[in-house]
Amino acid sequence: MSGQKFVAVVNPAAGGGRCGKQSPRVIGDLRASGLDIEVLETTHAGHGIELARAKYREGVRGFIGVGGDGTGYEIVNGLFPEASEPGAERPTLGFLPLGTGNSFLRDFTTDGAAHAIAALKEGRRRPIDVIRVDHRDGVLHYINLMSIGFVADVGAVTNRRFKRFGELGYVFGVVTKTAVLRHASFPMSVDGGETDYGPVTFVSFNNSRFTGGKMMMAPNANPSDGLADLIRVGKMGRFTLLGTFPKIFKGTHIEHPAVTQSQIRRVEFFGHEPIDAMIDGEVLPIVPKTLTVLPSVLEVAA
Repeated sequence: MSGQKFVAVVNPAAGGGRCGKQSPRVIGDLRASGLDIEVLETTHAGHGIELARAKYREGVRGFIGVGGDGTGYEIVNGLFPEASEPGAERPTLGFLPLGTGNSFLRDFTTDGAAHAIAALKEGRRRPIDVIRVDHRDGVLHYINLMSIGFVADVGAVTNRRFKRFGELGYVFGVVTKTAVLRHASFPMSVDGGETDYGPVTFVSFNNSRFTGGKMMMAPNANPSDGLADLIRVGKMGRFTLLGTFPKIFKGTHIEHPAVTQSQIRRVEFFGHEPIDAMIDGEVLPIVPKTLTVLPSVLEVAA
C-alpha cells in the first residue's frame, strides 16, 4: 500500500480508554514502515460517519478503523452509498482493534491487532461484500451482521445495563431476556419467494461468521461470496433456548431442528412498525424495507 494515503479514524474511548492510549504508538509504528497516515479522533456517536464521508469526498480511499466494531461500522456508513455508485473507486478499510474486539476481523485471524498491523504493512487486501439496508428513514450499510428478535433485544439490554462487564455482560443480557422471552413475526420475502409470516425467536442476516467477539453466528458465511447467510431460529422455549444459545460459540447451534440457514441476495420486509435491529454491535430502531448484498465493493486489509 506504499504511496496510498490513509485516514485513521480513532475512537479514543474504545476499550475503556485503552484505544486512545495505545493508538499513538501503533500508528507511529505504521508510519515508520512507510504508510502515510492522517489521524482523526471521534468525539461523539456518529462522528466517524461524518469524518469518513468528508475525507472520501476529498479523494481519500484508504481508511483505518481504530477501535471496535462500532468504529468500523461508522466508517463503512461514511463511505457508502457513494462508494457503491457506478464508476466509484473501491475504498480500502483496515482495522486496529486496540483495547477492544473486532468481530469481522475474526473471520480472517485469531491474532487480532497483530494480524491487522501486518496486513497494513504488507499491503494485503481482500475484496469483500457490503450489505445495504434501505429503511423508512434512510439507508445504512454493514459488513458483519444484522439481527432482529431475541438477539437484538439482548443487545439492547446489554448496552443499556451490562456493557461494563464486557463479554460477560452479553451473558447477563441473554439470561435477562430469556426470562421474558417472546416470539415475534417479521413478515419478509427472500429472493422473491413467498412471504414468511412465521413466529421466530430471532433472524440474523450475516456477511461474516462472528458477532460479539467469539460467537459464531453463521459458521458458513463468507464475506466475499456475493451472498448473505440467513440464520432463522423458529420458536423455542426458555429452557431450550438457554441450552442451545451457548452452542453459538462453536457454531453448532445451527444443528438444532428449529434453526434453518440459507444463502440469499435480497430480502423484502413488509412490517410497518419500528423494530430493534442489532447491526454490527449497534442497536437501532428502524422500519426495514429491503436488504441487498453489494458484491465486492470494499477492500479490507486482512
